[in-house]
Amino acid sequence: MTVSPVSNSSAVAPLVPKKTTLDYNSFLKLLVAEMKNQDPTNPTDTAKYISELASFSSVEQGVNTNKKLDSLMTSVQLSQAQALIGHSLADQSGTDLGKITGIEIGETTSIATLDSGQRVELGAGYKIS
Repeated sequence: MTVSPVSNSSAVAPLVPKKTTLDYNSFLKLLVAEMKNQDPTNPTDTAKYISELASFSSVEQGVNTNKKLDSLMTSVQLSQAQALIGHSLADQSGTDLGKITGIEIGETTSIATLDSGQRVELGAGYKIS
């Protein structure tokens, strides 16, 4: 017996996970739909809904707080970087490396560009005067 492969041109597209987020309004819509479709003979405890709402609200506030803190930290870093421009940079041994003409702020480090064109990753031990 020969079995031939089955081809279906209207096959469902491959499942690709999408990165989705649930905002506050979507959560409320979901909560209302859940309440509308619950079994009337066995209603869900309202304390459960309040707990879910409070948990979601708390997480959302935490995310908003983190966004504001990130923005504040960027502002502080830019202010500090601006204050360094025009100052001299010396290494751990006290050797003058030159004047700082620019600062590049990265995720974890900052890099100073000197008047000689040299780029120095700022860290412990450097002296700015």
